[in-house]
Amino acid sequence: MILTVTLNTALDITYRVGALRPHASHRVSEVRERPGGKGVTVARVLAALGHEVSVTGFAGGTTGREVRERLAAVPGLVDALVPVGGATRRTVAVVDEHTGGTTRLDEPGPLITPAEWSAFQKAYEGLLPAASAVALCGSLPPGVPVGAYAGLVRTARAAGVPVLLDTSGEPLRRGVAARPDIIKPNADELAELTGSHEPLRATLDARRRGARAVVASLGAEGLLAATSEGRWRARPPAQDRGTPATAGDAVVAGLLSGLVDRLPWPDRLARAAALSAATTPAADEVDRAAYGELLGRVSVTGEASAA
Repeated sequence: MILTVTLNTALDITYRVGALRPHASHRVSEVRERPGGKGVTVARVLAALGHEVSVTGFAGGTTGREVRERLAAVPGLVDALVPVGGATRRTVAVVDEHTGGTTRLDEPGPLITPAEWSAFQKAYEGLLPAASAVALCGSLPPGVPVGAYAGLVRTARAAGVPVLLDTSGEPLRRGVAARPDIIKPNADELAELTGSHEPLRATLDARRRGARAVVASLGAEGLLAATSEGRWRARPPAQDRGTPATAGDAVVAGLLSGLVDRLPWPDRLARAAALSAATTPAADEVDRAAYGELLGRVSVTGEASAA
């Protein structure tokens, strides 16, 4: 079982409009709702690939109930969310059909009490013995300590479970120091962590700060990985494919899937890059046919020893 942690779960709502104009009324042509938060999206992709996956984090209020009801309809996915008194947040994305651009409004999430945080930690510890890998993903809701991910990394490592960390800012900086097996920042998050805008230098710096492996998402440039076994770049053949809101989470799903399947790093990166490129704006999911077609066409180049 793969365990994904989403401390700030959400109900993701997407509106499509013909053209988005400030200070104007709009007719919405389509509305989509799905359970969200980075780790939840990772879990849905993993379940679609045939993995058994459990989702934990927090859920509360009417929105939380809606998230849980939708998760129950996903085959292969187990809901292990911890109930809280506050209401799960909503995120609203408005897609401009004319330009293809997306405007997002993200609520902060419920205030987590010390008792609720303690209950989650106990639940997390109880889930780890059955986990083959764990992903810690996304932002922290109010009330959760800024060093929360660092503590969860240490707990997973003490249980002998490989852990991937995908967050940003101070939670990432503290989490890296706890020595996660993999971190997956995008270019901006990597630069904020290291102070360097040169991707290769920044990935190597992030490893020196504690991450055992760093896989950076570089948009159209694909993925850059620095590990103890080597450094690689992975580029999908079609750079105009993929949905930015989901592509990074698909990378995490691919890396976890490759980890539990014991694939060598080049094959893990090919899987992650192909999944990222195969995300679809229509369903905000992975196009399985496109994934299969792209997998054999991802270019992975590298060298055998990392600094």
